Amino acid sequence: MAKTGFCDSKPLLDLHKKADERRAPLRTWSNACGPIDRWQPVEVEESRMAPVKMEPEHRWERRLSAQTSEGIIMGFHEDSETRSVADGCVEEPLLLYPHGLQGLQSLQALVPSLLRLEVETALERLDLIWDRTYAWDMFLDMMITQTRHTFSNADLPRHFTDGTRSVLVDWLIQVHFISYQEMMHFQEETLYLAIHLLNRSVRQIKVTTVNLQLLGMVCLFLAAKKEECLLPEVSGLCYLMDHTYTKHQLLRMERKVLLGLKFDLSYCPPLNFLLLLSSIARCSAKVVWMARYLLELSLLEGQCVLVLPVQLAGAALCLSRQVLQEPLTPEGEAAWCLASSVHVGSETALLRVMHILASAAAKAHTRETSATFNKFSSPETMHVSRHPGLKNAAGLIGVCT
Repeated sequence: MAKTGFCDSKPLLDLHKKADERRAPLRTWSNACGPIDRWQPVEVEESRMAPVKMEPEHRWERRLSAQTSEGIIMGFHEDSETRSVADGCVEEPLLLYPHGLQGLQSLQALVPSLLRLEVETALERLDLIWDRTYAWDMFLDMMITQTRHTFSNADLPRHFTDGTRSVLVDWLIQVHFISYQEMMHFQEETLYLAIHLLNRSVRQIKVTTVNLQLLGMVCLFLAAKKEECLLPEVSGLCYLMDHTYTKHQLLRMERKVLLGLKFDLSYCPPLNFLLLLSSIARCSAKVVWMARYLLELSLLEGQCVLVLPVQLAGAALCLSRQVLQEPLTPEGEAAWCLASSVHVGSETALLRVMHILASAAAKAHTRETSATFNKFSSPETMHVSRHPGLKNAAGLIGVCT
């Protein structure tokens, strides 16, 4: 069905089975941080005003730890809700900033000036900003946007199992990689947005098992519309599906997905945070490639949909350092402590995510869904997926320094 270039992959997608470093353009980050709807008051006569039912607003408690030698952890925790993690335990919610920035004009005073300087420098080093004036605001908007579409649990519709999902995601990774190499040169952010839209769509609209492949392709099409400058032809997408579906079916599914998602495609992918954190921490190219490999493996893991993007990025980068064990200079250690201060969450939560990624990496070469393993085994990616340290999952988990 899919026209893939992987010699080890299956030519057809069977959903019934069990189962050149490119810089992201500025529009990618600005698109990811979509506008937040705010209620605007309208001046009307008092007699004409009708009672309006207002939804209860979440109350937030601002908490900032004392400054230590390890940096400052920025955390804003929700008062009234708890968050369930993959193994059924309940922890404090991991939302980072209160709704909006009203009343926080002195937020800059709460954050170390060194961290703000490093964030601005990193965004500039990545060619993601033209003017430093807006760099910190862009970073704050990234942190807020990632919390807009969180999942309360990892449950899927009855006909859409974890094995089916991993097969579909693996096929989308192959299609994206072929498009990157031969056709449309898709950005990596397009893949992450497509998987995010898929995770939301299967929970909000009714789709039969027969149309799951069509849903995945539509999500990739919508992600390309948001992230790319050049779009693929609908006929080309049908060709990638071996003309299993018609153009009319694809466009009709597109309308269904957009209506189900209420035309809200905003998302700040974990890859953006990974690039930012690795730049602040002065990580080597191999550490970054290893972290990108681990991060892409997380797309196949249903448990990872519960984890915030910044936490996924922090766990992937921390695990990458543990695997490669590259010696750091004192300046490098200081830079890593500063980058770690951006990560919010308990050490237990961080180690839990690292364990999920380590387990996925240990069995990646033996799984049927091996598109990511093959993708990161090339010389361009420094063969990071074949690193011997990935085979021992138990030995990868250590205390994140």
